[in-house]
Order: sequence, then structure tokens, then C-alpha cells
Amino acid sequence: MNWLNKLKQKSPKQRFLFILGLLIFCFYLVLAYLVAFWDNFPLEVALTRRRIFGGLLVLYAGFRLYRLLNREDE
Repeated sequence: MNWLNKLKQKSPKQRFLFILGLLIFCFYLVLAYLVAFWDNFPLEVALTRRRIFGGLLVLYAGFRLYRLLNREDE
């Protein structure tokens, strides 16, 4: 609940950047899903490598979310 209280006290610019960060997080999750599980993937890449790359994208999205939620106010 502490991060929710911080969200209410932010300026409009900080709120916009927070929402933009959440949208980027969602973009990376969707991209990871598409790379890992799309059957007719347009590039010739082995399924194992696609799944590994999708997993790395999920980890990167989690890292971005962690940094977004734990960012110190400037």
C-alpha cells in the first residue's frame, strides 16, 4: 500500500511517466509472449531459441517494473 500512497502524491508529469512505464512493461510482456508462442513466427528461428529470448524479455520486463516501483523521487 505504500507505493499506492506515493502514486497519489505525484505531480501530473510523474504520474504520466509512471503510466508510460507501465505501458512499456506491458509491451515487453506481450512481445515476449508473441516471440515465445506464436506458431507462424515470420523469422526462421528455432523454437528453443525463441523461448529463451521470450524468457529473457519477461525477465527484462520484470526488471523494468521493479525499477519503476522502487524509483526514488527526484
